[in-house]
Amino acid sequence: MKKMILILAVMWLGLSAFAKSVQANDNTEALVAHIITQKIQGNNVDTSVLEAEMSKLAYQFSLEMVDVLEKHLPNILESIAQDIRMKSDSAYKCSLLKDTKITDKECS
Repeated sequence: MKKMILILAVMWLGLSAFAKSVQANDNTEALVAHIITQKIQGNNVDTSVLEAEMSKLAYQFSLEMVDVLEKHLPNILESIAQDIRMKSDSAYKCSLLKDTKITDKECS
């Protein structure tokens, strides 16, 4: 009996989570489909709803981008620091070879 209740509870939680994820995407699709239908029928459409939906999607996209940057920022900063070190090493090497007879491709 306990296993049956546990299985039903897990199924209910899984299905309700799936329904919420489907509902979130269906809202945007329903809005776009409504606007397209109204335009085809020749009716005037209030575009402020579409603008609000687009701004909501842009906001969600920006939040996802912040998460991606947050995860990969150490790697990005490390590669920038490495490039700066290489350029400063090259400049220092050229300054050391400046008054000598030794030639180098980078310091020409």
